[in-house]
Amino acid sequence: MTGIGDDPFVTAVKPLVDAMGGEMLPPGQAGPDDVVLSWEGADVVAVRLPQLADSLDRILAALERKRGKPLAELDRKAKQEVVRILEARGAFSVRHGVETVAGALGVSRFTVYNYLNREKDA
Repeated sequence: MTGIGDDPFVTAVKPLVDAMGGEMLPPGQAGPDDVVLSWEGADVVAVRLPQLADSLDRILAALERKRGKPLAELDRKAKQEVVRILEARGAFSVRHGVETVAGALGVSRFTVYNYLNREKDA
């Protein structure tokens, strides 16, 4: 992060950028798809957001860490809860999202669709 140093604003937004899987850059290195954050009238930091597919992998890894074991080892009820969380976060709007989630949970795509449909019927 050359050029942005120990700025208090950068320190404040870093946990959010890290949670999103983004990368912080000096504003002068921002590309056309990067988001430049300004504070008190000055550009302070640029944020390069991850690709959606990378975000899904990051969310899955965070859920595994939170639960303390691979998602495939969870019981059915816990897997259904994971699918609810992922649906709320938009995981199934990502191309191949259902396939990626099914692989992480150790279930078929059909099972993921059943979990999603069960939520809509409830």
